[in-house]
Amino acid sequence: MTLTFDEIYYRDLLIKFTPKVIETELEYEAYLAVLEELTFAKNLTQEEKALYKLLVLLIENYETENYPMTPVEPYEILQHLIVASGISQQDLVGIIGSDEVVSQLMDGKLSLNNWQSKALADYFQISPTIFQL
Repeated sequence: MTLTFDEIYYRDLLIKFTPKVIETELEYEAYLAVLEELTFAKNLTQEEKALYKLLVLLIENYETENYPMTPVEPYEILQHLIVASGISQQDLVGIIGSDEVVSQLMDGKLSLNNWQSKALADYFQISPTIFQL
């Protein structure tokens, strides 16, 4: 069974919500509330999924303009993960290299290679892409 996109229902959704470029914090909060409602709704229709995607784009645009993120170096991410996990540098010795290698990685003197990123991702149970610039 092929589902077709119901343009009339989608138009009704757009009329009900009337999405536009977000310009204020109040609008941002309102869009987040609708997005959250759609996120936890069961069995979204094709039209509701389209509205969801549109809201995500509008919210991402607002966040990019109003909450810019400064680039973070991989060693800074590693430092944060160690503190947040309550472990020490020493706990990573043998996982990503010798004591000296771990120390140099933590100081940003060495860059993480692919296998170290993978090993850390496995250890912290995160995606290895977090360590990529």
